[in-house]
Amino acid sequence: MQGMSERQYAAHVGLSRGAIQKAKTAERLVLYPDGSINAAASDARRAETTDPSKTRKPPAPKLKPVSEAAVAAVGDTLREQGLAVPAVGGGTTFLQAKTANEVMKAQERRYRLQRMKGDLIDRARAETLMFRLAREERDAWVTWPARVAALMAAELTAALGDESEVEAALMQKVLEAHVRAQLDSLAEVRTGLAG
Repeated sequence: MQGMSERQYAAHVGLSRGAIQKAKTAERLVLYPDGSINAAASDARRAETTDPSKTRKPPAPKLKPVSEAAVAAVGDTLREQGLAVPAVGGGTTFLQAKTANEVMKAQERRYRLQRMKGDLIDRARAETLMFRLAREERDAWVTWPARVAALMAAELTAALGDESEVEAALMQKVLEAHVRAQLDSLAEVRTGLAG
């Protein structure tokens, strides 16, 4: 066989075998002496003899538009993994999007596993705990001068001798002023959990 069979030519041009048989009967195909189809010559003859308005064009696939945020997320994910990122406005290929999707699924599984192991904790819970601990620490320092002022005043009086007596109320007032100043300076420091 020199050329293609009816089935092979039908697959070649994307038509049914019946359509090829009709074209063969109408002599719109070029045949070799053995009856096989000369593909190149038949393609040319069919192009000449076929009415363009009667040709079936495959329908264009209906694709949903992809948001810029999704394309940017794909680029970010690929960049984080050190993979090739499409140029701005260059468009993302299906393979790049699929790769980014697989990378994100793997990251999600890793985070889920780390959380199950206890390596990761809930951010809101950690912030609540930090706030509670800081509040307890501050409250302990606020009440500290009242607890130790009388003891410190007695120790200073004993150390200085009888000629000078340190009043407990004055000691408490001075300690409170210094503790409040220290707490105010510590309040300026922000230890938020970075996102």
